[in-house]
Amino acid sequence: MKQKFLLTIAFLFIGKLMFSQVPQLTESSKISVLTCAAGDELYYAFGHTAFRVQDSALGIDVVYNYGTFDFNQPNFYLNFTKGKMIYSLSRRRFDAFLYDYELEKRWVKEQILDLTLEQRNQLLSFFEENYLPENRDYLYDPLLNNCSSITGDILKDQFGDAVIFNGAYLDKQYTFRQLVRQFMSVNTWSMFGIDVAWGPNVDRKATVQEHMFLPYYTMEQLRHTTLDGKPLLKRERTILDYKEHRNQSFLPLSPLFWFIILFVFSGFITYFDYSHKTRSRWLDFSLFLITGLAGVFLFLLWVATDHTSTPYNMNILWAFPANAFVAFVIAFQDRLPDWISKYLWTALGLMVLLLVLWIFKIQIFSPVLIPLLLTLALRYLYLIRFAKL
Repeated sequence: MKQKFLLTIAFLFIGKLMFSQVPQLTESSKISVLTCAAGDELYYAFGHTAFRVQDSALGIDVVYNYGTFDFNQPNFYLNFTKGKMIYSLSRRRFDAFLYDYELEKRWVKEQILDLTLEQRNQLLSFFEENYLPENRDYLYDPLLNNCSSITGDILKDQFGDAVIFNGAYLDKQYTFRQLVRQFMSVNTWSMFGIDVAWGPNVDRKATVQEHMFLPYYTMEQLRHTTLDGKPLLKRERTILDYKEHRNQSFLPLSPLFWFIILFVFSGFITYFDYSHKTRSRWLDFSLFLITGLAGVFLFLLWVATDHTSTPYNMNILWAFPANAFVAFVIAFQDRLPDWISKYLWTALGLMVLLLVLWIFKIQIFSPVLIPLLLTLALRYLYLIRFAKL
């Protein structure tokens, strides 16, 4: 037992010593980019990208992974909400890295880069410098600075204009929102939340290199990238070959299903109110309060966070923050105040403006919103009529 313990300590010491000074790679070395299939969790929904460095002569086979985060770091969820999410570069042995994907049955593909020995040593020195404790953390951005987009940034940073990203493989340049929707169904709660939280900044066309924020696009882009006028890739291979499973939206659980139910239900309630010359305060209170609080949250994402994707979000035209105040007026006053009709006409006008912005593609909204917008319009119009009684 004691001998095993001493051997373990010796192994760890040798490993640490080996990387305390950056080793010089030999001719047998290889540097490759690993692309991993999407997973079930939201943060795995788009796949993953990492670098692998191998040198059989030196016994090196490690993965440099820029997609590492810690749920237990202080204020993790608050920092995520504020757009101050910290990711880190980690270094793991390749077999330990691969084991996670074997457990989850996710494919892993490898693209070996056609680099000179000098270029391989240059990249390794960069990774090791980045891995120093004072350098390994970086400010994460889901669209502009993540584990996948950083691949293109590193190649450009290290090799400059010698690296050319050819975008001829793209049938067209997509917007960021269109790219994300290729991997997430519009009719899921996750995509609905993203669509509501994001503003018009994500509706501009991404540049060729910006498409690389998605690992699958990084993998395809590397096939169409040159270094010093030659193809960047030497060869490709599949390390783990599993069938990919994409989560499909189950209709009874989807947001569209529930918003249609809400619209139909509100229609029956409105007909009942109209027939009995009354108003269902609980329904209006719920609609106004929920949309108002949603609007407050969207406004805070706009002005009080560092997210690049949330400013100028016109979802605030239907999720109107003032609705949170009006909810209590409608719920607790027997007679609606005189100003309520003007307020409701204004709210309807804002929703019309939203449709105009949508038609002219100034901001793209979730189609799942349509029955919710119809529900709000129905109750706004009924309350305008009721206020005249």
